[in-house]
Amino acid sequence: MSDDVETITFAIESDDDADEVELPADLIDMLAEQGQSPAEVVADITLLSFASRAHHLAHHGEGDSPEIDAVEGKAMDLFEERFGVTFGEATGHQH
Repeated sequence: MSDDVETITFAIESDDDADEVELPADLIDMLAEQGQSPAEVVADITLLSFASRAHHLAHHGEGDSPEIDAVEGKAMDLFEERFGVTFGEATGHQH
């Protein structure tokens, strides 16, 4: 049955690297807000995922690290710039 599901491939590129990720097209549609393009959906979820991982490393990981705190702070700034709310407001998970 899963072979019948249409997929969409997204390219991910940096200055010196590239990769692709294939996702179910209907999943992108299910997660999209009105008027959002598929690329915007993937970009939003990518930033959400990275912000969540940064939060986990900074607040639920082992030890305290100024480097991790700085990276988490930048991730949270970028999150707020993109979504217009803090990570805590968006997720209900605040410290």
